[in-house]
Amino acid sequence: MHHPFTPLASVPVDLRQARVHEEGWQSWSPSGAYALGAAPHRPANANWATVCYRPGVTVPAGVFQGEGLLALDPGDGAPVRLWAAAEPTREVPSIRLAVRDGVAEVGADGPVKEWTGEDVQSVLRDWAGSLGLDAPRPAPSVWCSWYEYFTDVTEDDIHENLRAMDTLDLPVDVVQIDDGYQQALGDWLTLSGRFRSRAGIADKIRSRGRRAGIWTAPFLVDPASDLAAEHPDWLVRDTAGGFAHAGRNWGHDLRVLDTTHPDAAAYLTEVFTTLRAEGYDYFKTDFLYAGALAGLRHADVDPLTAYRGGIRLIRDAIGPDSYLLGCGAPMLPSIGLFDAMRVSPDTAPHRRPEADDYSQPGQDPAEFTGAARQWQHDRLWTNDPDCLMARPAVETREQWAAHVESTGGLMASSDRLLSLDEWGVTTTRRLLTPRGVS
Repeated sequence: MHHPFTPLASVPVDLRQARVHEEGWQSWSPSGAYALGAAPHRPANANWATVCYRPGVTVPAGVFQGEGLLALDPGDGAPVRLWAAAEPTREVPSIRLAVRDGVAEVGADGPVKEWTGEDVQSVLRDWAGSLGLDAPRPAPSVWCSWYEYFTDVTEDDIHENLRAMDTLDLPVDVVQIDDGYQQALGDWLTLSGRFRSRAGIADKIRSRGRRAGIWTAPFLVDPASDLAAEHPDWLVRDTAGGFAHAGRNWGHDLRVLDTTHPDAAAYLTEVFTTLRAEGYDYFKTDFLYAGALAGLRHADVDPLTAYRGGIRLIRDAIGPDSYLLGCGAPMLPSIGLFDAMRVSPDTAPHRRPEADDYSQPGQDPAEFTGAARQWQHDRLWTNDPDCLMARPAVETREQWAAHVESTGGLMASSDRLLSLDEWGVTTTRRLLTPRGVS
């Protein structure tokens, strides 16, 4: 539900020097500072608008818009001003800025508070610090299957890399199995044909002195899944009586699990309780935007309440000692729920994203938004800049490694380890070695 925009401020600006920081809705939504004459990043098509931006929100041309946070450096020596959601986990207003005749006109469609500071990053840091969260615990080092094997990963691939960690003497705390082990999105406990035993792999990982990690997209449901066929009443509906639409991915129009339905909630609890009992204690939860989509749910609650309730179900099931990483998650509604958070779109073995949309996988968009969200690190959570890829086939691997290292955040390797050359092994070992307190 969107309210009319209420004017907040009129600020004289230096048109050449001023900068505006837009905060995007979720992990993959472009965020960063722009000159007033720049065209901020916007979705290239309607599907990416749903999957990577704030659904249902269209920004007029020539307007800057932050979701819950927008900062302005007037560029004339006056203080930087930040407008921030008054209750960021409950309501995230859109905040707009348009320039007319040398004056920035700022408005919002919900309650905000104003902050001032010396520069954009410092005023954002001050705001994050004001929330009074505990500092996140130290992050483990991780190996992840995604950026080498994608959905084709097999159980044998995991075992090969597990052996290679020993051979190459890499300080990997967690071996995290990514997308591809499961039969379908939603059927988390049913294995794909490429895997024999989840518990067996976890045992093997732990027998080598490492921790077992696993990927899920807990709020997404593939319409071809057993869950969708057997329990259509567990899915969020739209106002027309059909199913709420979480965008198109993996070749399917995806649906949303209604975690306010008692049976769906019990199922989600069972999934994570089972994985935890099998020995997994590092959980990458992905595509979380789906849990905050608008729609008709079993309980009459707003989407952000439903989202936070769904994440709490997961946390309760995995226990306080398990490590919880969010990705594709609405940023402000996630405050206080996660150990670590992806703060950018996906990286990729290439620099440039598809269709020049900075929500899409690529090193350039991951660096752009990741650097702009550095203020969140160690204040809201441990920042996850996305995985290191250090194999020779990766474009500009030196530049990407330097970005990952500079963040001081969650360090994860995502290569077939036996494909690394000497530079790749040395770089991976250095980045995965704990650096002490930042």
